[in-house]
Amino acid sequence: MLELQGVVAGYGSAQAVAGIDLSVGEGELFCLLGGSGSGKTTLLRCIGGFLAPQQGAIWLDGQDVTALAPHQRDLTTLFQSYALFPHMNVAENVAFGLRRRRVDNVAQRVDEMLGLVRLQGMGARRVSQLSGGQQQRVALARCLAPRPRLLLLDEPLSALDPELRAATRADLVAILRSQRTTSVLVTHDRAEALAVADRIGLLNKGRLVQVGTPRALFENPTNCFVAGFLGDVVLLEGVVRESGLSTSVDLAVGSVCAPASAHARGTRLFVALRPERIRIEPGEGPNRLTGVVDAIIYAGATVEIGVCLPDGARLRLVRPAEAPSFVPGTSITVAWDVDAVMLLAS
Repeated sequence: MLELQGVVAGYGSAQAVAGIDLSVGEGELFCLLGGSGSGKTTLLRCIGGFLAPQQGAIWLDGQDVTALAPHQRDLTTLFQSYALFPHMNVAENVAFGLRRRRVDNVAQRVDEMLGLVRLQGMGARRVSQLSGGQQQRVALARCLAPRPRLLLLDEPLSALDPELRAATRADLVAILRSQRTTSVLVTHDRAEALAVADRIGLLNKGRLVQVGTPRALFENPTNCFVAGFLGDVVLLEGVVRESGLSTSVDLAVGSVCAPASAHARGTRLFVALRPERIRIEPGEGPNRLTGVVDAIIYAGATVEIGVCLPDGARLRLVRPAEAPSFVPGTSITVAWDVDAVMLLAS
């Protein structure tokens, strides 16, 4: 449905997007994820036609739209501010794009859209009389009303408070999936991306670092940046001692076992662990290290325990808050399964 070929874009001499190649399938909810300045909004503006790429091509449903204006592309954009017309009521806002395209049965389509976003009977209300979540749904109904081939969403939930954001996110995803609308969502929120996307494209400094399903990026990151951006991670520097059916890595405080890998003997890399995969466990074994508790952070349902290893490196593990507590200075042994280890380049 959407294909980007070598897209380069920027503002003056500042390059914001550097050679992006990307394909988005029909009916897919694709998420562009990245921090501030990563290039995600610039890339979305190029797709929408609001910014012309300096190099490359953009194809939509088999048509080269690189040189076309926004209104000439069969797509709509849900802006972060919603961009509702304050002088129009709800129904008039939803009907705006339909009237511009001279669609038949506008009133019927408006009613269908208000029903879809659960705003039946509210067509006569002014925009100012709506809550933030209701305004977001009106903006979504306006975008979906013309049945676009592609919907672009520019951080549409960022203005909502956390509780409303979670509920609205669930509604948004349910609506997009029911309509099988091909969508590209821009966000800086990793939890949002993991929860809603069919696939994620992680951007850093204008480049696509990794593209894949949420599970693939979280469980099989290509490097430390991806691992850290998608979730909390503990990094321990080591050297590969042996590889084969399993991989042995020497750390400053001992050796650990990891899944089979192609890393050659002597390769310096990082042993990466998710804090929730580390457990407190006495005994001996290849993936057990002993350290001293140096921090305890209460987080409601869970507690984070910081452990200092003999070489000064630190581990963090997450346990249920009702589990037995430890005080700073306690010596404990931590352990993890072989398949919990990710071997990553810097």
